[in-house]
Amino acid sequence: MLTLKMSDRRRNALKTVLQLMCQLLWVLGLVVGLSGVYLLMKYRQSSVFLSQTYITLPAVVALSSAVFLVATGCLGSWLSLRDSTFLQGLFVYLLVLVFCLESTASALAYFHSTQLDSEIAPLRGVFQRYTGSSQDPNSRAVDATQEKLQCCGVLDYKDWLDTSWFNRTGGLSVPHSCCNSTFTSCNGTVDQPWQLYTQGCQVKLEMALQFVLSFIIWGSPLVFLVEIALFLTMAQLMRERPFMDYQALGKN
Repeated sequence: MLTLKMSDRRRNALKTVLQLMCQLLWVLGLVVGLSGVYLLMKYRQSSVFLSQTYITLPAVVALSSAVFLVATGCLGSWLSLRDSTFLQGLFVYLLVLVFCLESTASALAYFHSTQLDSEIAPLRGVFQRYTGSSQDPNSRAVDATQEKLQCCGVLDYKDWLDTSWFNRTGGLSVPHSCCNSTFTSCNGTVDQPWQLYTQGCQVKLEMALQFVLSFIIWGSPLVFLVEIALFLTMAQLMRERPFMDYQALGKN
């Protein structure tokens, strides 16, 4: 009787650990999903500066992983309330599937993080074709990027000096989107460069993309650690309750 009570206490403790770890899976699923959504949003805002759409692959895989993380967490929470051999097997299968998805998302994110220079190669060409017209989507994208990222030009404001738009303005000023918001009197004239944003947009755009890609990359090790703990917990639960009880039969 005492051994049975100790076994029940041990099993209840394992179920409590399972419940807590599954709640952690929900949190990780939310973080991974938000990082995927953020990457898609950054691509939508900066797609005109990017050479290809493949950079969205880590986001798509991360979103798929987030869905399965939440589903696995729900299933694990249900398993902490009841016993089912079939659901235990399904839970382990989902953990393996999440492991594969997270590995793929992390590998893709790392690959694209090392290729950002070539990914944003069209940036300079878009700046060269700037017309200043509100009807031109490329020009609107340039102005929106410079205002939001607080940058000017590709490397700095001097990049505008070699553009056809700068020559059409008489060689006097850069776009008003280059103006530092702290200077209300700024009109974009190059004879007052201290009123312009000092950093170029290439560095700022790379930093923004690198930030969200690093979230996807470093989210995977956290998921792996939680999955290892869940594998060990589930193994103990399955060990505590064998699939079939065998009994010795008498000769009769």
